Amino acid sequence: MSIDDRIAADQPKTFQFTAENEKEIKRIIAKYPKGRQASAVMPLLDLAQRQHDNWIPMAAIEAIANRLEMAEIRVLEVATFYTMFNLKPVGKYFLQACTTTPCWLRGSDEMMRCIKDRYHIASGQTSACGRFSLLEVECLGACVNAPILQVNDDFYEDLDYETTGALLDSLEADDPLPVGSVTGRSGSEASGGGTTLAAVKSGKSGKSASKKRGSAHA
Repeated sequence: MSIDDRIAADQPKTFQFTAENEKEIKRIIAKYPKGRQASAVMPLLDLAQRQHDNWIPMAAIEAIANRLEMAEIRVLEVATFYTMFNLKPVGKYFLQACTTTPCWLRGSDEMMRCIKDRYHIASGQTSACGRFSLLEVECLGACVNAPILQVNDDFYEDLDYETTGALLDSLEADDPLPVGSVTGRSGSEASGGGTTLAAVKSGKSGKSASKKRGSAHA
């Protein structure tokens, strides 16, 4: 995807942080040593995106550069490097699909097929209704629960074709399913249920006791 594809053609002429975000910016910058305020570029990009309907206009890039005393190109480099930052409008539901090796081995192709079958979109595109945008991304860091679909800030895990369809149904109804594993497993426990060292120890103790009883009868 070229840089031209990443940046919106229609841009607002100005951007200004809200009073509430201005207070947050001061708090963020104060965390860094004097002269190191450029370290705040990612949190400021995130603030701008959340304020501006989940995408960052070039006017915000300029505002952040001025605030942090950085060259605009340096801010843009960060914004274009991370897929978490959007430089053009996206739908209400931004679908970030992991298709790297662990998710692919666990069936991310079926998850993607369901999305494409329903909305007829590919990575980087938005549905005809304007509510759903899709982007293939690199590892989302939840490999044990693969495949993963991140919807805005939330993770949905253990997806296949049918469960992805059920998730999309819930989003279309603006009543999202509970976040996490769609199969109901807790956290990152094994698909067969949670295990603990206590259970292993208990099993060994039982075998040991059985052997002792056998020796006594002998």
